[in-house]
Amino acid sequence: MKTDRLIAITMLLLSRERSSAPELARRFEVSRRTISRDLEDLCRAGIPVVTAQGTGGGVWIDPAYKLSHTFFTAEEVQAILAGLGGLDSVSKTPYLEKTAERFSGRGSPVIADGLIEIDLASHYREPLSEKIALLKSATAEHRPVSFTYYYAQGEGRRAIEPYRLIFRWSSWYVFVWCPLRRDWRLFKLNRLWDLTVPDGTFVPREIPEGADAPERYFSSPEKYHLHALFDAREKYRLIEEYGPSSFRERGGDTYPGWTGTLELEHDFVSYDNMRAWILGFGDRARVLSPPELAADIARQAQNILSREAH
Repeated sequence: MKTDRLIAITMLLLSRERSSAPELARRFEVSRRTISRDLEDLCRAGIPVVTAQGTGGGVWIDPAYKLSHTFFTAEEVQAILAGLGGLDSVSKTPYLEKTAERFSGRGSPVIADGLIEIDLASHYREPLSEKIALLKSATAEHRPVSFTYYYAQGEGRRAIEPYRLIFRWSSWYVFVWCPLRRDWRLFKLNRLWDLTVPDGTFVPREIPEGADAPERYFSSPEKYHLHALFDAREKYRLIEEYGPSSFRERGGDTYPGWTGTLELEHDFVSYDNMRAWILGFGDRARVLSPPELAADIARQAQNILSREAH
C-alpha cells in the first residue's frame, strides 16, 4: 500500500508544477505526518523532492529530474500515459507530453502506444476546461467560488468552498462545502456557469468519512419501481444502459408495428428521471406500472396532440 502511494505521489508531482503537504494528505487520505515521511522516503530513494514554506512555497520535484521508465513495466508506463492523455482532454496543461519527457528513454523517447484513448471532455469542451482550471486553482489556494447554478427548481447564484473534482457517470462534479446549506454538496459542472473567484480565502474543513462518496448524493431511501414493455428494436438501448440480464423476451402477441416484446423491471431513485427515461422511447415502450406514470404519460400525449391541433 505504501509503495503504491509513493509511486502515485511521484507521478502526481511529475505531472504538475507543485502541490502542498495538506493537499497531498487530503488526496491520499492520510495524515500530514505520513505525507512528510513519504516525501522523506522519496528523497532517500533519489527523487529530488523540493519543499518550501510560505508564499509561493509547496512541494514539487526538480524540473530537471527524469524518472527511469525501468522503474515501471512497459504496461504500467502505457497505463500512466493513457491516464494523463485523458487529463489532457480537459486541461490546458499538456500532462502527457510533460510527463513523457520526464522518463529517461535510454536514447529513445517514451511514447503512448495509442491502444487506449480516454476523452473526459464533453460537448462544451472549452468551457469545461476553463471551469476545471479555475476550480483546481481555487481548491489549491483555498479560495471560494461563486457561480450561477441551473437545476430543476430554477436557477440561482451560489458561493461555495471547493475541495475536489470528481469524474463519475460520464460527468464532471465538484465536491464542495455549501455555506448556504451548511452541508457538503456535489454540483454538476455542466450546470455551473459564470464562475468567479471572490477575494479572500477559506479555512479548509475536515471532510467527514464518506461525505465525498458520490453514492451519498445519488441514492434515496425511496425507490420508484418501473415495469414496462419495449419493442424488440430497443434491445440495444436496454443492454447499453442496464445490461443483457435487465430484461426478458416475451413470446406471443406484440403491439402493432413492434418486432417483438421485451419486458423490463428496474428501480429508479427519482420519479422525474424515470419519466424522462421512459419518454425517450416514444411509442416503443408501454408502462405497466406504476399506474401514475402511465397516466402521466397519457396526459402529456394528450397535451401534445392538443397543441399540435392548434
